[in-house]
Amino acid sequence: MVEPGTNWAGNVTFTAGAVHRPTSVDELRRVVAASRSIRALGTGHSFNTLVDSPGDLVSVAGLPAVIELDTTTAPSRPTVIVSAGLRYGELATELDARGYALHNLGSLPHISVAGACATGTHGSGDANGNLATAVSAVELVGPDGDLVALSRAADPDTFPGAVVALGALGIVTRLTLDVQPTYDLRQYVYDDLPGDELRGHFDEITASAYSVSLFTRWRSEEVEQVWRKERLTAGQEPGRPPAVWHGARLAEEGRHPLRGLPSTSATEQLGVPGPWYARLPHFRLEFTPSFGDELQAEYLLPREHAVEALDAVAELRDLIAPVLLVSEIRTVASDDLWLSPSNGRASVAVHFTWVKDEAAVAPVLAAVEEQLVPYAARPHWGKLFSTAPAVIAGLYPRMDDFARLRAAMDPGGKFGGAFVDRYLPGT
Repeated sequence: MVEPGTNWAGNVTFTAGAVHRPTSVDELRRVVAASRSIRALGTGHSFNTLVDSPGDLVSVAGLPAVIELDTTTAPSRPTVIVSAGLRYGELATELDARGYALHNLGSLPHISVAGACATGTHGSGDANGNLATAVSAVELVGPDGDLVALSRAADPDTFPGAVVALGALGIVTRLTLDVQPTYDLRQYVYDDLPGDELRGHFDEITASAYSVSLFTRWRSEEVEQVWRKERLTAGQEPGRPPAVWHGARLAEEGRHPLRGLPSTSATEQLGVPGPWYARLPHFRLEFTPSFGDELQAEYLLPREHAVEALDAVAELRDLIAPVLLVSEIRTVASDDLWLSPSNGRASVAVHFTWVKDEAAVAPVLAAVEEQLVPYAARPHWGKLFSTAPAVIAGLYPRMDDFARLRAAMDPGGKFGGAFVDRYLPGT
């Protein structure tokens, strides 16, 4: 047991009494049973107080690493059982070595599997659901230290509420993920996409590759970088892409999403084919991700409002640019997970990486949220936002169902905390 510290960004100091780091599931069960209040601490990549607890924090990173591939129970739908504290970068390399892959990855391979799924974290791609959509079963420790198992097959009525659950139902120990045969991608970056091309051809641009990310600093109408990750079929000999595409120019050297930083920490580009896990993220596991000294916010809104919502944000260009490092625009497929920001609607995600100055960022964040009100924007659960709880509740049609599920699984509110209790009813 050690004293709590801060999150990855250093903008949140945890107020919990202690952090437990059990090395076995049995030890974890005893810790949970003995605690009056406890929450799971992942890799600390949340930028708000989501994981903090009035009692204890517990890390599952020290539990025995588990990667159990199952290709025989349902050969047409292979799965892998994964220990909750494993990071995606660690899982991905081992999975690929066995000939399998995940459907998508987030920008950072540094994040834990359980934490990313619990918050609805996502990658990019018109047809790609967030990372939690791969989850087909969950094992967690309940309030009395009991092991609880839920699955897509056995619990169809409640399982969609238990995957993206913000840690409010228990401490996750294992997840079962859908996998598929391994695949390769190649990645190209285009510079300076004209704003009128984006507005006139948004759907065509985001559908042009398996995963597409648009980076802008909102200093002009141009999108400064377009990252296109193309999935390759076995034996495919892809031709060279056009030098000019939608008015944007093909980059002839590596890029970092933050213009001016060296590309060495970014995943390989210039069309060099590589395995899925080395192309889907933007950053390499062995480097500090992103900028490293930053704050983040993100909003997901219905895909059909993408262009008008981006135009609304652009009206704040002069307000945003002075405190922004970079902004990323991506698309995410619809899903049925109750608290997923993409629940029930194909989405466009507008992400902001801010300078690390909360006092300067807060009024800008509020202005952005006000601009996005007409588009029913759902904040990413793990990022900064100031949207009122009543507004959040109205954005999720299954919020009442989640309240009932939470009350049933954690009637005493052991897995609550200031953030969770404010935004999620149920105890």
